[in-house]
Amino acid sequence: MELSNELKNKIINVTSNAAIACHPYVGKNDKILADKAATDEMRKNLNKLDIDGKVVIGEGELDEAPMLYIGENLGSGNGPSLDIAVDPLEGTNFVAKNLPGALSVMAISLRGNLFNAPETYMNKLSVGKDVPYDATDLDFTIEKNLMNIADAKNKDLSDITVCLLDRPRHKEIIDKLKSLKVNLKLLSDGDVTGALLVTDKKYDVDIFLGIGGGPEGVLAASALDSFNCKFQGRFLFKTDKDISRAKKMGIKDLNKKYDLKEIVRGDSIFCATGITSSELVKGIKLENGKYITETLVTHKNSTINIVKKEVPIT
Repeated sequence: MELSNELKNKIINVTSNAAIACHPYVGKNDKILADKAATDEMRKNLNKLDIDGKVVIGEGELDEAPMLYIGENLGSGNGPSLDIAVDPLEGTNFVAKNLPGALSVMAISLRGNLFNAPETYMNKLSVGKDVPYDATDLDFTIEKNLMNIADAKNKDLSDITVCLLDRPRHKEIIDKLKSLKVNLKLLSDGDVTGALLVTDKKYDVDIFLGIGGGPEGVLAASALDSFNCKFQGRFLFKTDKDISRAKKMGIKDLNKKYDLKEIVRGDSIFCATGITSSELVKGIKLENGKYITETLVTHKNSTINIVKKEVPIT
C-alpha cells in the first residue's frame, strides 16, 4: 500500500494551518505560547482526518501535554494506519524574535515504517546524492569525510562548505574546521533545515554534521530519502532516564549507527511550511485578506515540490 496524493494534500493543510496559528506570535518574544498555538492547531486538524495515526516522533511524554507526545493516537481511527512524526514549531526562538527559519514540520509513513525515536540528542551527518555513499561516515574523522567529498566533487578543500549548529558542544569541531580552512555555515537553530541544505547545489552546502535533536534527525531523514541523499545518525543517551526510555522503545544497541533506510522504510510524506522565511521556503504573507503559505513537500513515490496555499483570514 502506498500513501495517496489525497492524503499528501491533507498533510499540507495540517502544517499550513499550524504555521498560520503560530503567525500572530512572530516577534512577540513568547516561544511557549507560539509552540502551544502550533501544537493545538496541528492536533485539532490531525484528529479531523480519517486515519489511524500514532505519534512516533513527538515533543515529549504523556504527562507533558499539551505537546504532541510519543504514543499519542490521532485521527478518527478509520483509514490507513500511520506513523506520524511532528515538530509543530521548529525554531521557537525564530518565531519569538522574528528571525528567519521557523517551520511547521511533519512526516508520515505507513505503520511501522518510521523509527520510533526518543527525544534525545543525535550525532548526525547528511550529504547530497552527488557524493558516493561510502565516501562519508559518522565514524570517519572530519578530515577524512571532507577530503573524500572534495575528491568526489573535484573541489579544493577550501571550497567545501560545512553546515552545523553554532553550539558550545561543537567548539572542537568548529576549531578543527577552521584549521582545515573550509567554509562554515553556522546555524543558531534549525536542525531540520540544516540537514536539508545538502539537497540542492543552490544552497552551497556540502555536508551537515554535528549533534542535534534526535526527532529532528528522523524528520529530516524522511525528506532526504526522497532526494536520494545520505543520512546517518547515532543517538546519544547521557542519563539513566534517556537509557530507560530508549529500552522501552525497543532500542537494544545504544551505540548503534543508523542509516537512512533503517530510519525511514518504504513510502513517506514530508511537509515543512514556512512561518518565517528561510532558504527552503518563504514565510507567511498576508495579502488581500488571505494568508499565503509555502510548503516544501516530498512524497517519495511521486513528488518533490513547493506548494503555495491561500487561506482566508477569519
